[in-house]
Amino acid sequence: MKRLFSSESVTEGHPDKVADRISDAILDAMLAQDSLARVACETFVTTGLVLVGGEITARAQADVQAIVRGAIKDIGYTDPAYGFTYSDCAVINTIHEQSPDIAQAVVKSTDVENLDSVGAGDQGMMFGYACKETSTMMPLPIWLAHGLTRRLAQARKEKALPYLRPDGKSQVTVEYKDHTPVRVDTVIVSAQHDPDVNSKQMERDLIEQVVRPVLGKWFNDKIKILINPSGRFVIGGPPGDTGMTGRKIIVDTYGGYGAHGGGAFSGKDPSKVDRSASYMARYAAKNLVAAGLCSYCELQVAYAIGKVQPVAITLETCQHGPLGDEQLIDLVWEHFDFRPAAIIKHFQLRRPIYQKLSAYGHFGREDLDLPWEKTDKAKLLKEAAAALAK
Repeated sequence: MKRLFSSESVTEGHPDKVADRISDAILDAMLAQDSLARVACETFVTTGLVLVGGEITARAQADVQAIVRGAIKDIGYTDPAYGFTYSDCAVINTIHEQSPDIAQAVVKSTDVENLDSVGAGDQGMMFGYACKETSTMMPLPIWLAHGLTRRLAQARKEKALPYLRPDGKSQVTVEYKDHTPVRVDTVIVSAQHDPDVNSKQMERDLIEQVVRPVLGKWFNDKIKILINPSGRFVIGGPPGDTGMTGRKIIVDTYGGYGAHGGGAFSGKDPSKVDRSASYMARYAAKNLVAAGLCSYCELQVAYAIGKVQPVAITLETCQHGPLGDEQLIDLVWEHFDFRPAAIIKHFQLRRPIYQKLSAYGHFGREDLDLPWEKTDKAKLLKEAAAALAK
């Protein structure tokens, strides 16, 4: 059966990603001073304004104004011609302490070595996904889409294409046959640019310096390539559209492959299972695929607020081994600890590591050494599966 599937990515200068970056910058600042900080930080950005809100309980002092402006500067909003700069925007801080009702439900014990010391920060369902389509075990459309936006940002920052501005998007459509990618059908790149750039020259530049090198073996002359299909993209970033934390959850995960529970990652400390359990679900799914027990795996884990153990774990796979899905679920329960404190300890999540995750996805990152991307349990799972199959 032939079908087409599309995924998109956005650059760090996209307004929603500006908001994610600011929220994670505040989270990192708190964790750098207090590893037990409770943080749920949300950001809204628009022309000339950054509004930061949410709940934070921490033994820490942070200059929110300086953190916000530093994040915006690092993204690249430094020129008044962009209509939004780190030095001129207004910053409003409405952060308050976490609700005591939530705090008492989540914190079971102050002993951080007690793996039953943290309950889930909220109810909800989190998903992990892995497949054999790429070396990173990510679906090909989102893997290529992220590659395009990263390359776009690199060309801007290194001034290889000096007319580029911080905002940008990509979209990749891949043709599949029997669940296997066979060709790239369409590539869309929208890049914010200076007003005086020659559109034809920019199209040639982006194809040769962005699209061709990222697609690599997938590139050919039959691909439909659309560069700035709107015709002009001068006004972008917060002046072009409002941005909010958590509005790019599909970009952050698997590009529409698999399901999504709806919870965002950015601005949340690891006691929030929206974030930490999603990392563990990816780790479990990736190791099952790496063990050769399935060619793809979508894993769901569900929690109740304040409860330590998940209320359910389930998965769906394309059978590629001796075990059925029910037996694979048993392996997951046995070899992966989904208690929030156990996840935090296993991945060392109480560190200021989150700003670098705020753009270009939380999974399949070849540029970062992420503990949930390791396949160190694949051999153990393969051996356990062989024993069960006897």
